[in-house]
Amino acid sequence: MHLENISLQHFKNYQTLELQFPKEINCFVGENGSGKTNLLDAIHYLSLTKSAFNPIDSQNIQHDENYFAIRGRFQVDSREYTVGCSLRQKQKKVVKLNQKPYEKISEHIGKFPLVLINPHDTDMIRGGSEARRKFFDSVISQVNPTYLSHLIQYNHGLKQRNALLKQFADAGSTDEDLLTPYNQIILELGKEIHRERNRFTDTFVPIFDWHYKTLTGEKERTAIIYTSDLDHTDFETRFKNNLNKDLVLTRTGLGTHKDDYIFNIENHPLKKFGSQGQQKSFVIALKLAQYDIVREIKGFKPLLLLDDIFDKLDDLRINKLMLMLKEGRFGQIFVTDARPERTTAIFQDLREDMDIFLVEKGTVRKST
Repeated sequence: MHLENISLQHFKNYQTLELQFPKEINCFVGENGSGKTNLLDAIHYLSLTKSAFNPIDSQNIQHDENYFAIRGRFQVDSREYTVGCSLRQKQKKVVKLNQKPYEKISEHIGKFPLVLINPHDTDMIRGGSEARRKFFDSVISQVNPTYLSHLIQYNHGLKQRNALLKQFADAGSTDEDLLTPYNQIILELGKEIHRERNRFTDTFVPIFDWHYKTLTGEKERTAIIYTSDLDHTDFETRFKNNLNKDLVLTRTGLGTHKDDYIFNIENHPLKKFGSQGQQKSFVIALKLAQYDIVREIKGFKPLLLLDDIFDKLDDLRINKLMLMLKEGRFGQIFVTDARPERTTAIFQDLREDMDIFLVEKGTVRKST
């Protein structure tokens, strides 16, 4: 898969911009705050229909403007596709494929997959379960449309059930019949989501293990353990018996929305006992395993976005990544870096297939 070009209008700090990407390696270099990461985020929109960094779409519109528009042309297996994503203030976001808008934006997910590695990835380790679920849900959704559909329906049912619980609390009375359809969603779709997460974890972990060992050269034992309320055979009974507690807390306390992925190293929690180097290696191995699985299932190489990672990695991990690149493991790559001389040095053996773009306060020009 190849992203041939991109155009922006009023997206973040870019008023208008058009760029061509004939090369496999595309490096955006410039000072911090110049807009390098915003370019990666625009590519993320074309692939996943949302920002990687700001979940509120309207906040990605340039100041004092009332819309943004992103357009790009992809080539997949010698076929060309034009993707457009736009939003006007107080209107719904529109995503188009070859000029035709989707009825459901979720139908676009997985058509043009990508993997993003950025310095905030370690939040998965240090943060709560939501960040880890979000990562695995994103990976599975790019390769399994049915899973994404189930997840959307489940989250909608969960939202409706929680709204009813709050209404009951405010009214001081409960009508359990109104909860019945949403209970069924939590129970039935929850089983499907739980089953797919289990299956996917079994496939994912061996690939992750290989990448972690390759990156570190270490023999330390790592583990990813998927845990869920649905691991209990009596989950349905426990869910029904939890209603009184749900009513008090006005939210659904049991279900797959509470699932977690435990990250361990040498049988201990990574976030407590892992060094910074071990944590960085862990998250990079997660993303590289994501890349391999998407490539295998989709049958082509997804885009790889590397956001300001060279400041955060030591020479060992950078060299390991570059070795994979030289071996042809990756397809088209987009990189941001604050230091052009470092970028040139890192990719010195691959200059013939590299373009460097100089970014400065919302303007971009190709280096000569």
